[in-house]
Amino acid sequence: MSRQARRMITWLHAGLAEEPFPPATQAWQEPNGLLAAGGDLSPPRLLRAYRGGIFPWYEAGQPILWWSPDPRTVLEPAALRLSRSLRKSIRNGGFEVSFDRDFEAVVRACSGPRAGASGTWITVEMRHAYLRLHRSGYAHSLEVWQDGALVGGLYGVAIGRLFCGESMFSHVRDASKIALAWLCRHLAEWEWPLIDSQTPTPHMLTMGAREIPRDQFLERIRSLVDQDPGRASWQMDPRIHPLDDGWRHPEAPV
Repeated sequence: MSRQARRMITWLHAGLAEEPFPPATQAWQEPNGLLAAGGDLSPPRLLRAYRGGIFPWYEAGQPILWWSPDPRTVLEPAALRLSRSLRKSIRNGGFEVSFDRDFEAVVRACSGPRAGASGTWITVEMRHAYLRLHRSGYAHSLEVWQDGALVGGLYGVAIGRLFCGESMFSHVRDASKIALAWLCRHLAEWEWPLIDSQTPTPHMLTMGAREIPRDQFLERIRSLVDQDPGRASWQMDPRIHPLDDGWRHPEAPV
C-alpha cells in the first residue's frame, strides 16, 4: 500500500458552518483531487468550498466527498468553439433559450440516468442543496426549449465573476451545447472571464475547454470570487446571440 493510500482523510462535521476546509493543495493525487469527506451541503459551506476551488461529488450511499483535482478544467467564455453543425442547430433548430425559468426541472433532468452509467452523483440531497443556493441567488440555470418542451440545459454556481459549472443534459441533439453557447455569450458580454468545468469531458474539450495546473486555477479564482458581478442580471438579453462573432476573442477558433 502506498504512503498516500495509508493517509487518513480529513473528516468534516455536519452543522459546523464555519469549519474550514483543508487547503486544496493538500488533495490526494490518487484518486485525483480527493480532499475531505463528511460535513453537509449547507449554503455557507458550499459557497466557501467554491471560493476555495473545492466542489462536492459523491454517489448515493457514500459520505459527502469534496474534491479539488489537478489539473483543473476551465473554459474562457470568449474561447468557445462552435462547430459548423452546432451553428446550424442554433440557426435552424427552432430552439428557445431562457435563464432561471425552471431551475428545479434542469437539476432534476441532469440527475436522470445517463448512457453507460448505473447511477447518478446528483442525489436528492444535492438537488435540495442547489435549489437552496438558487433561491439565495447563487445558483443559476439555462433552459433550452423546443416546441414548448424542455429539451436541454445546464446549471452552476456564480460567485463574484466566476461561474462554476455543475451539470448539463440533452434530450435532443446539441441542446446542452446550445445552452453553453448562450451562457458563454452572456458571460463574455458581462466580462466574466472564466467557467470552472472541474474535470475534462470530450464534450467540453471539443468546445474549447482546457486543463490548467491547479495552482494556476486557484490563483485565477482568488480575485474573481471577490469581484463585483457587474452587469450580470441572469436574464436573457435578446440583443445577445452566439452567432454574432464580434464578441469572440480574436484568436478563438471558429
